[in-house]
Amino acid sequence: MISTVPDVIFKTRVRDESIGGDNPFRWQDVSTDDIFKGKKIVVLALPGAFTPTCSSKHLPGFVAKYQDLLDQGVDEVYCLSVNDAFVMFQWSKHLDITNVKMLPDGNGEFTKAMGMLVKKDNVGFGSRSWRYSMIVDDCR
Repeated sequence: MISTVPDVIFKTRVRDESIGGDNPFRWQDVSTDDIFKGKKIVVLALPGAFTPTCSSKHLPGFVAKYQDLLDQGVDEVYCLSVNDAFVMFQWSKHLDITNVKMLPDGNGEFTKAMGMLVKKDNVGFGSRSWRYSMIVDDCR
């Protein structure tokens, strides 16, 4: 059975030099189709930015294998987490990530629609994503 990824809008921030100043970023809505339609995408979903295992093992592992994935026909690699765009940006800066794209699912809409939202209230995290990865080929 082939199913498609959920149809959601991601709230992202993009650099826009026309804004000027110390923070030249603007909000941009990015749809599921914008990311996945007509492309082969690897998605790495992680419970949280700046968490020890996500930061030291999982995300760096995909960064290290980025070119290998492209060589196998993947168009892009995304790291998704139930964090906002500001947190995802700072996390990528902290880890000096330039190739894997950070995808904020701040409200957990995509993660919930995927059936991968988990309550982590017992450790003070609220709702987070289960740790998983997937290959999406043209939204499927």
